[in-house]
Amino acid sequence: MENETDLILQLQSDKTKEAAFKELLTLYKERLYWHIRHIVKSHDDADDVLQNTFIKIFRNIDKFKGESKLFSWMYRIATNEAITHLNQNAKRMHITSEELQHQTIRNLTADVYFEGDEIQLKLQEAIARLPEKQQLVFNMRYFEDIKYSDLSEILDTSEGALKASYHIATKKIEEYLTSYSAD
Repeated sequence: MENETDLILQLQSDKTKEAAFKELLTLYKERLYWHIRHIVKSHDDADDVLQNTFIKIFRNIDKFKGESKLFSWMYRIATNEAITHLNQNAKRMHITSEELQHQTIRNLTADVYFEGDEIQLKLQEAIARLPEKQQLVFNMRYFEDIKYSDLSEILDTSEGALKASYHIATKKIEEYLTSYSAD
């Protein structure tokens, strides 16, 4: 892998932009797919959002100033695109985003790309019950092991607040799963 500065310069040059973008896709496509998938849950929706994310990255790479890591900038775009997608779906269906989340979780069992067992489904239900910010923090820490310093850049929130959100989210999930196993 080239260093990030070289890749950014190639992405911002008309002569090398397309080749550099192909490299960027190779480097980040899978990571961004799973990041988006944890937010939107459905494979088809994740594919759509991923495509929109890379279109936005391609169109806006010239505006990238290097004030954060390229990876953080792309994750911020992916996060915003995923949230926008969820909000648009909820609005189109005339339901709240929370109701959409619960509906999506119920549909997971029918998703041929969902390979989880019953406990995985319960974990997804528990995550869906969290406020949006806690969901994002939990997913990025738990599933993707993103450092708090990077999360801070992606979500534009202090590390302390992120640590508190993760701690609270973990406790809520633990309580939900404990009450589920007690049933």
